[in-house]
Amino acid sequence: MLGGAVAVLLFGQIAPAAALAAINIDVMVFLFGMFVVGEALSRSGYLDWLSSRFFRHARTPGQLLALVIFGFGVLSALLMNDTLAIIGTPLVLGLAAQSRLPKKLLLFALAFAITTGSVASPIGNPQNLLVAVNSGMTAPFVTFAFWLLLPTIASLTAAWLVLRLYYRKDFAPSAPAVCEPSPAAVPSPVLTRIVKCSLAILIGLALANIAASLVTGAIVIPLPLIGLAAALPIIIFSGERIAVLKAIDWCTLVFFAAMFVLMASVWQTGYFQSLVSGTMLSSVPLLLGTSIIVSQFISNVPFVALFLPMIMQTGGTTGQMMALAAGSTIAGNLTILGAASNVIIIQNAEKQGQTLTFFEFARVGIPLTIVQVMVYWVFLGFI
Repeated sequence: MLGGAVAVLLFGQIAPAAALAAINIDVMVFLFGMFVVGEALSRSGYLDWLSSRFFRHARTPGQLLALVIFGFGVLSALLMNDTLAIIGTPLVLGLAAQSRLPKKLLLFALAFAITTGSVASPIGNPQNLLVAVNSGMTAPFVTFAFWLLLPTIASLTAAWLVLRLYYRKDFAPSAPAVCEPSPAAVPSPVLTRIVKCSLAILIGLALANIAASLVTGAIVIPLPLIGLAAALPIIIFSGERIAVLKAIDWCTLVFFAAMFVLMASVWQTGYFQSLVSGTMLSSVPLLLGTSIIVSQFISNVPFVALFLPMIMQTGGTTGQMMALAAGSTIAGNLTILGAASNVIIIQNAEKQGQTLTFFEFARVGIPLTIVQVMVYWVFLGFI
């Protein structure tokens, strides 16, 4: 992406001033804040402690799978799916060792959970954030929940059912019982207290926005301010601030800055607009299908960056915006290349001697995505 941005600048396809103006500061600030919170959450050990407390309630393989899918699904609505891909991979591999379930099964569960769960929140993934910020949506939390919460719950359930089907031998009555994990110690209690404060700010401001949206119909606290406010306690009060800032996902931030420049240049040519028909923009089924297919080739975030302005130019409805958000997100369940979080999970798993091949992922992901497309189609069409 950076190579593409440099190329359009060198060849004069976009002026330097226009390139700087194309970078969406709101998105960059929010991502930075969430990456700081996510890194501090992982470094403090608080996430390990929470997981040990949460997953010890599982007594059967089916219960453990459900807790992984719905637990990480809920977290992905708050902490960004790419962040959870980084900190969730070693957690599920540890759970697999404790429970004697296949490691591939729980890697699948993590990938599908954080992709699917992030659909229902404007801060669940970068493409949803683009839709919420760039569309001028007045009440993004309420809007996403109203349109996408119920189908997302149904889609998480579908992920559980599909994985149980493909790994049915591991859920047979003769399958070994789940071992109870021992509670993990928190290695950094000082950072943990600061992280708890950050999480309280994040959740509190999100709830304040939801309450204000219900009363006034408008967003009170901008999303970038929520991310920055959640990160400030860590940056100001933590003695590990330098280590946290060094370890956050700077590559993704560079990717986004470069993407905004490159997509602005592509948009100015008018080439992409010429390939898209009016029916493709107005039909929910076509929006879902196009989002899923094209996202396999240019990834979901650049796709939304290009497609969203066209929907807005045609007076796009909220339903069309939600179809774009849902389709571009569940595209990550079709193949490994559909979402950056899939690549992150596999890269981290390979460091511990595990992997998922392209065809292994597609064998499970294709039927699951088909089911989920039908779910979102029915719900979005009904509303």
